[in-house]
Amino acid sequence: MKFILATIFLFINFSLLQAEKIKDIANIIGVRDNQLIGYGLVVGLNGTGDGTSSKFTLQSLSNLLQTVNVKIKPADIKSKNIAAVIVTAKLPPFARQGDKLNATISSIGDAKSLQGGTLLMTALKGVDGKIYALSQGSVTIGGMNGKGGGQLNHSTNGEIFDGVLVERDVVYNIYNKKYANLSLKRSDFNTAVNIQKALNAFFKQKVAIAIDPRTIRLHKPQDLSMVEFLAKTQRVNVRYQKEEKIVIDERTGTIVSGVDIHVSPVVITHGDITIKIEPRKTLSSAKTDVKMGDGVNITINQNQLNMQTNKITVANITRALHKLGAKPKDIISIIENIKRAGAINAKLEII
Repeated sequence: MKFILATIFLFINFSLLQAEKIKDIANIIGVRDNQLIGYGLVVGLNGTGDGTSSKFTLQSLSNLLQTVNVKIKPADIKSKNIAAVIVTAKLPPFARQGDKLNATISSIGDAKSLQGGTLLMTALKGVDGKIYALSQGSVTIGGMNGKGGGQLNHSTNGEIFDGVLVERDVVYNIYNKKYANLSLKRSDFNTAVNIQKALNAFFKQKVAIAIDPRTIRLHKPQDLSMVEFLAKTQRVNVRYQKEEKIVIDERTGTIVSGVDIHVSPVVITHGDITIKIEPRKTLSSAKTDVKMGDGVNITINQNQLNMQTNKITVANITRALHKLGAKPKDIISIIENIKRAGAINAKLEII
């Protein structure tokens, strides 16, 4: 049970070559979110706020009180019902004044919890230093509060739903434009050319040209507005080949792989584990064999993994090593070294 809990193997089955909508594999350049950030104070805490060691909190409170004609030195403040926080939010494209967004509130002092607190009015700025939104409201930390059973929440981080009010628009005049650019989420010459062909065929005129493996230049037809043109463009289906990839998270022992990622026949020796992996037309029927299903057997005496197919996959190898009692770190190390040996052609990404 400990082994099962420590290691998670996810095998995703998909056809590599399939049709995808353009909006799923490409972005419109210029149409994107913008990050906002601000510094604020959360008040009304039940003695769980910042202590006297958080000098910036005391100075901020002193400055705030001076705006209402209450003058007090930071050193004279002993309250623990206030916490200094960083407020972040995402300003979506084409957001307008009055729109409401969600805010994330994160403590930067030594507060124990933000539960029950209220964020005072906080200006949120963009990378250009201009104020684009204001945030204020009751902070929710969600989950459990430490009493009773269940999973405890992260009490020094919270949210305010609809707690951000947009005050400034991000100007992007798309209606009067005649040209636009698509940016592929993954650079690929074939995909760029396929999008070019699909769009020109759909609109029955030359509206798209691939200028590099990631960028497609679009020219709006005369009978459509740019908004209508981009709406139709995003719905067009394109032949798209997904990238074969194995993702390994060494910290959690997680391996994510496509079930059809091929592996060349190999002999693996790792610590006390030695196993030969090869495809075979006819599987052995010895009583000592471990049948794993799907035409896969492990011959224990010979430490051999046999598959009644013409190919070996990462999924087969992982299940076999699991049956042989390999630990998570062993399985990850073996897969990494199989890749180094050139027996796996798929991309290996370690996070």
